[in-house]
Amino acid sequence: MNIRALAAKAVYDVLERGVSLSVALPQQQQALANGKDKALLAEICYGVMRALPQLDNCVSDCLSKPFKGKQRIIYQLLLVGCYQLYFTRIPAHAAISETAEACRQLKFEGMVKVVNGVLRTIQRNETPLSEANDTLKFNTPAWIIKRLQQAYPDDWQAVIEQSHQRPPMWLRNNRRGQTRDAYLAQLQQADISASAGSSPDAILLESPKDVALLPHFFDGAVSVQDGAAQWAATLLAPQDGELVLDACAAPGGKSCHLLEQADINLVAVDFDEARLQRVKDNLQRLQLSAEVIHGDAANIDAWWQGNKFDRILLDAPCSATGVIRRHPDIKWLRKSQDIEELAQLQRQILDHCWQWLQPGGQLLYATCSILPQENAQQIQAFLERTKDATLLPIAQQSPAEIGWQILPGTQGMDGFYYAILQKSAQ
Repeated sequence: MNIRALAAKAVYDVLERGVSLSVALPQQQQALANGKDKALLAEICYGVMRALPQLDNCVSDCLSKPFKGKQRIIYQLLLVGCYQLYFTRIPAHAAISETAEACRQLKFEGMVKVVNGVLRTIQRNETPLSEANDTLKFNTPAWIIKRLQQAYPDDWQAVIEQSHQRPPMWLRNNRRGQTRDAYLAQLQQADISASAGSSPDAILLESPKDVALLPHFFDGAVSVQDGAAQWAATLLAPQDGELVLDACAAPGGKSCHLLEQADINLVAVDFDEARLQRVKDNLQRLQLSAEVIHGDAANIDAWWQGNKFDRILLDAPCSATGVIRRHPDIKWLRKSQDIEELAQLQRQILDHCWQWLQPGGQLLYATCSILPQENAQQIQAFLERTKDATLLPIAQQSPAEIGWQILPGTQGMDGFYYAILQKSAQ
């Protein structure tokens, strides 16, 4: 299959059908056998998502009328072509001819000349991509820019800049197999440059690697998990023998980390039954066991008749604005009104999980968001309405902070938020 045709299909699925890129891309990669071809397909799809407003503006300027209906996929194909001309080292003639050829594979033989003509015009003009407004300048929707300006008046541009960077690859050492230092030595022997992260099990690779090249990966020696996400298990600090709930567990990285840390009885629940398979796969590779349940964290009574939990990890559904560098399609799949809806859902789950926490127990509230409505403001409101809740300090947070907000790029990590809540003993 032509890589540009596959890219157009993936981009179409995201922008026209609302499918996440993490689902749409693998579906199209199945048509390719070669690893380099899969990597190029990913590069193009992620690139289009990162620079969408500028590419959109550039392509639209070259069209006399918009494409509608079934022809929308050809518009996505033009975005793919435009991205190659501006952001890759692919020779212009190759990018144009391959993208035009993709028309035939997409069954739009009559559009080949149009695609060819538009891309040649773009190449001939060599006009810099427009920065006429903030959306174009920062390749970010106006509503996100506005919310970031409100939340981080001094740092909002730096936050957006970080969201456009290519994310590094982090590993989590499985302390049940070896010490972190021992695994760093194995990486060095394999000629893979890496360094220790700020949390106890975190390892930062100098450059991303195929997991097949990592020593003993398939034996469970390490897992791939961002440095920020690894703080969850460290901050919750489970102790041997405790009953622990991972309330929104899929895909299971944090569940596994909790089990690597202590001999606990873990209940891993998630609302999305399909994603629970990932939890089971991760547990199996690491030879760990948990009670995996398909259920709603906002209705624990419906699926749990056991004791209350000693500790609860609530990695709440959120806007994912802290992980845009890993999932640039978030910018186009999320809408401003989603934030209030998500905040309401978070409140509901938080209040319900609190009822299932033992007196004296701890709940760790976590999101991969950088918006205060989902984080500090959410926790502040919870403390005001919950008399038996106390906020515990986190060493890394600033004294004025409610909880710990990690911004994208801090020590190479994703954007994340944590708050530790303690329940009164009586």
